[in-house]
Amino acid sequence: MPTELIILIAALIVAWIVFRALLGILKTAISTAVAVFVIVVILSVFGITPEDLIREITNLPQTLMRLFPDIQTQTGI
Repeated sequence: MPTELIILIAALIVAWIVFRALLGILKTAISTAVAVFVIVVILSVFGITPEDLIREITNLPQTLMRLFPDIQTQTGI
């Protein structure tokens, strides 16, 4: 009986820790999704479409290389 009680308590503690971790991940995912949605809505007010935003994100490495040409020579890219 005492061993079963210890295992039950340990299982409850582990389940609680896993639940809290999953809750934290869900909270982070939801807040990130809300932030992205707000940014897209604000940009749409200025006439920028989500496609424009995705295009700029995919062009981000080239844009950064143009802004910082010294990095290109130092890294050999």
